[in-house]
Amino acid sequence: MKYLTAFIKLIRWPNLLLIALTQGLFYFFIAARFVMPRHEGIIQDMSSDFFILMASLLCIAAAGYIINDYFDFNIDIVNRPERVVVDRFIGRRQAMLLHILLSLSGLMLAFFVGRKVGNYWIAAGNALCILMLVLYSSTFKRKLLSGNVLVSLLIAWSVLVVYLFLGGRIPGYRGFQLADPLFNMPVLYLMAAAYAGFAFIVTLLREVVKDLEDMEGDDRYQCRTIPIVWGVPAAKTFCGVWIVVLTLALAVICIFALQAGWWPAMLVVLSGMVLPLLSLLKQLKDASSAADYHRISSRIKWIMLVGILSMVLFKFLP
Repeated sequence: MKYLTAFIKLIRWPNLLLIALTQGLFYFFIAARFVMPRHEGIIQDMSSDFFILMASLLCIAAAGYIINDYFDFNIDIVNRPERVVVDRFIGRRQAMLLHILLSLSGLMLAFFVGRKVGNYWIAAGNALCILMLVLYSSTFKRKLLSGNVLVSLLIAWSVLVVYLFLGGRIPGYRGFQLADPLFNMPVLYLMAAAYAGFAFIVTLLREVVKDLEDMEGDDRYQCRTIPIVWGVPAAKTFCGVWIVVLTLALAVICIFALQAGWWPAMLVVLSGMVLPLLSLLKQLKDASSAADYHRISSRIKWIMLVGILSMVLFKFLP
C-alpha cells in the first residue's frame, strides 16, 4: 500500500488529471459543438479511440514525471525534501523500469490510435514527447529557457493532438484532408490553437515562477535557469511581460464575446482569468521568498484550471 501511495505521488496525479480534463473537455464540449450535422453521432462513435489516445498521453506524462524525479533527486532534496519519492520509497532502478514501461505503453497506444484513424502524426508527436521529456530531465532543464519552453510546448501538444485525432491536418501539409469533413475544421483549428496558446503561455509563466521558487537547489547544482543567469528582477520582468501579453489576448476575447452576446463567457474570462492575472503583477513585484513564489505558482495553476473549464461554456452558448 505504501508503494502504491508513493507511485501515485511520483506520477503527479493532480497534473495528470488536469491533462485528462483538458483533453476530455476539448473533445466532448468544443469538438461536439463543431461537428457537421450529417455526422452527429461521430463523437460517441469515436469515444473509445479517444480514451485510448488520452491514456497514451497520460502514460507518457507519468513516465516524464518519473524520469524528471530520477534526475532531480539531489536538487529536490534541497528544494522540497518532503516530496522526494525516488530512492526513498521507490528505488532508482524501479523508477527507471516504471519510466520505460509507461513510455512504451504510451507509444504503443499512440501507434494503435494513429493507425486506426489514419494519422501517424499522433504517434510521431507522442514519440517525440517521450524523447523530449528524457532530454528535458537529463539536459535541457539545466539550460537557459530551453527547458521552460519545452515543457510549455508539451502541455500545448495535449490540445493539438486531439485536433489531429479528429481529422485535423497541419497547415501547409496536404495530407489527411477529408472529402467529407466530420467537423468544421477551420473553426476547430482556431479553437485548438487558442487553447494550446493559452496552455503554452500559462505553463511558461508557471515554469519560470517555479525556477524563482527553486533557486537555492538549482544554484547549488549549476542549473542555468532564468533567475540564476539573468537575475531575479529580469525573471520577474519576463513573467510580467507574458502576463500582459496573455491579459491583452484575453481582453480581445472578451470584446468578441461581448459582441456575440456571449455574456457568460465574457464574465468567466474577465473574473476568472483577466482580473487574477492583473493581481499577479503586484504579487510578483512584491514576492521575495520561496513561499511567495509558491503561492503565485498555485494561483497560476488555478487560472489554468479556469481556462480549461471555460470549454464547458461552448455547450450552452447560442
